[in-house]
Amino acid sequence: MPLLFWTLAPSLLLIMYPPVDPVIVRFGPIVLRWYGLLMAVAIIVGAQIASRELTRKGQKADDFWDMLLWVLIPAFIGARLYYVFIQSPRTAEGVRYYLSNPLAILQIWDGGIHIFGAFIAGGLALWLYARIRQLPLLKYLDAIALGLPLAQAIGRWGNFINQELYGPPTTLPWGLQIDSDHRIPPYQDLIAYPETVRFHPLFLYESLWNVIGFGLLFWISRRWERQLKDGDLALLYFIWYPTGRFFIEFLRTDSWFFPGTPFNVVHILSLIAVLGSIITLYRRHRSSQPHSV
Repeated sequence: MPLLFWTLAPSLLLIMYPPVDPVIVRFGPIVLRWYGLLMAVAIIVGAQIASRELTRKGQKADDFWDMLLWVLIPAFIGARLYYVFIQSPRTAEGVRYYLSNPLAILQIWDGGIHIFGAFIAGGLALWLYARIRQLPLLKYLDAIALGLPLAQAIGRWGNFINQELYGPPTTLPWGLQIDSDHRIPPYQDLIAYPETVRFHPLFLYESLWNVIGFGLLFWISRRWERQLKDGDLALLYFIWYPTGRFFIEFLRTDSWFFPGTPFNVVHILSLIAVLGSIITLYRRHRSSQPHSV
C-alpha cells in the first residue's frame, strides 16, 4: 500500500466512522469478514516480499512457499493462545470468559490474536522446519523480518473494523469513536464516557510504526547490503518493533497488567528482545570494526 494512505490515515478515521460492517458477505453458514480478508492480504503481501528477498539472496522461492503453511498454522495457534491466556484481562470479559466458553477460543474472526505468541510458536516451527529441510535459517529470518512489518501494518486495520485495540480517551483530533457495544470497562458507562468521547487509535499508532519500520529495514538492506551479515535484519526488526510496542502497551486498556503497575508481560518480552538484539548485533560486528593504532 502506498505510504500516502498512512499519511492520511488519521483524517480517514474521522471520515470512516461508523466503520463498515465487519461482515462482507454471507453464504449460509459461510461468512467472509473484513478481519479475515485483511489478515489474508497481509500474509500474501508479507510472503511476497520475503519470497523475493530470498530469491535475491540466491534461495529457491518454492522452498519458502512450501515452508509457509507449516509455520503459519503454529504461529496462529500461538498468537491466539497467548492472547487468551496471557494478554486478556483477568475479568469476566477476559480470560474467565474463555475458560467458561472454550469454543470461543477458536473464534479468531472476532479478533484477539497476539504477535508475541506468533513469534514464539512460529519461530519454533521455522527453526524445526529449517533444520529438517536443511535450509539457511538466518537468511529466512531476514527475509521474513523484511516483509513482516508491512504485513502487520495492513493487518492492524482489521482491528479498526472490529472496533478494538484502542486506548484511553483523548482530545486529539485523530481520536477514534467507539460504539457502546464495543467498549470495555470502564468505558461502557455512557454517563461518564458519552458516545462523543474519542479514544486513542492504538491500531493506527502501531500500523504507522510498522510502515516506518518496513521503509527503514528495506533501506538498510540495500544501503548496507555488503556490511550486513545473515540474521542482522532480523535483529534490527527485533529492535525496532518491540521498542514501539513497549510504549504503545502503556496505553492498552484491554490487557492484564501486573498488579499495582503499568507493566505487563509484553513490556518484559519487549525489553528482552530489544536488549538481546542490540547486544547480539554489537558482538557480531565488533570484531569486524577497524582497530585504532
